[in-house]
Amino acid sequence: MKLLFVTSEANPFAASGGLGDVMGALPKAITDENKDIEVDVILPLYNTMKEEYRKKLKKVADISFNLSWRSTGATVYKIKSGKVKYLFVENHYYFDRGRLYGEWDDGERFAFFSKAVVEYILQTKSIPDVLHANDWQCALAVIYLKTLYSQNEVLQKVKTLYTIHNIEYQGKYGLEILSDLFGLGSEHKSIVEYDGCINLMKGAITVSDLVSTVSPNYARELKDDFFAFGLAPIIRSAEYKMHGVINGIDYDYFSPKNTDIAFTYDKESLSEGKAKNKAALQEKLGLKKEPDTPLISMITRLTAGKGIDLVLDVLEGLLSKNVQLVILGTGDKEYEDKLSEIASRHTNFSALIKFDRVLSKEIYAASDIFLMPSKSEPCGLAQMIACSYGTVPIVRAVGGLEDSIIHYGNEKSNGFKFANFDSTALWYALEEALRVYSSKEEFDRLRNQSYDSDFTWGISASKYITIYNNLLK
Repeated sequence: MKLLFVTSEANPFAASGGLGDVMGALPKAITDENKDIEVDVILPLYNTMKEEYRKKLKKVADISFNLSWRSTGATVYKIKSGKVKYLFVENHYYFDRGRLYGEWDDGERFAFFSKAVVEYILQTKSIPDVLHANDWQCALAVIYLKTLYSQNEVLQKVKTLYTIHNIEYQGKYGLEILSDLFGLGSEHKSIVEYDGCINLMKGAITVSDLVSTVSPNYARELKDDFFAFGLAPIIRSAEYKMHGVINGIDYDYFSPKNTDIAFTYDKESLSEGKAKNKAALQEKLGLKKEPDTPLISMITRLTAGKGIDLVLDVLEGLLSKNVQLVILGTGDKEYEDKLSEIASRHTNFSALIKFDRVLSKEIYAASDIFLMPSKSEPCGLAQMIACSYGTVPIVRAVGGLEDSIIHYGNEKSNGFKFANFDSTALWYALEEALRVYSSKEEFDRLRNQSYDSDFTWGISASKYITIYNNLLK
């Protein structure tokens, strides 16, 4: 089987969030699970790529094509990483912007990229059995394949899987640019039209052979208007071809055995290792060195969707207890300012308004309890990372948090969950976690079970392989 991932980012070459992490790990996991699958990943060549990777680029092909009235082209390069071949589409005008997204012409940029993907396949005769496209930026790769190239006998055989990583971002544009910008004719209007505008995600959901999202529970939730950001009717109509596959995490990167924390540890030295890291972080952040005081942490984007309002509702009450709290992240300025102001009044609270991957690992390693009260969460990685460091998560039972965390109470439990999105429910969950923490033997048992949680990518990869095989059948 030949598999082509189409993505707008992939670690370590270009990444801004969860999609980059997935595309850096899942392709490798698939080749590890099945050595007979040939895996390529194609993405734009941004000028943000580090020089250490740019030096490894090898030219594969020059391609030329039309996008609507524009005659354009690209150079395609490759880097081999293990058994996975990463392909990079170079066009200086579209991708030398100093950042991945947020440009005024993102629609045109990713239309160009999507068209270049299909033309690369055609012009190099590198025909995949399955094309696996991700999020709105790559939706047009599927749409073009199923419309403009639908009569091509070679490309007709290519099966498509489209994955929704976050349905909030759908690629919406005015209908007046259907032909001029995207090069689609009036006969294709019904595919991409939704709610009075072009919706690229809707179009990809409609024409893809199968659709997946990043957790089974999120796949169920998307049928509900509350979670689907207007696309619930489309999801319900595509329910017959929907799959939910939860993401994994990279245990080579997120591991307390790595030397990027103050003291490394493993299962046998879990309690001792966490105690040492806790003391080191307390000293680093100016918190009192209190080994028996529960250290609660939160590493997140400071936005409403991450439940910051709930945290602010309970924050003063929480800080009046015998706890220490660390929050790391950036986001909406009102949240940044409010957290900083509260931290200035409490010696047991450190608000770190910045993005720092190394510091985040130190916090995971040092913390006793990890807080993740999200309003919505397609998959969530932070709760899995917390478990990998033996830190017990408190999560809202939503999206992938529901799938990955088992509430305290049995031998399979790895954290705490609450259902309602309100501060009272969060408060009760915090009180329960602190009550369990007060019993060292009971909390150590739960911490060990959290550490034993298996979120390896191999589990996800095997499920995707089953989907690909079903597609080809």
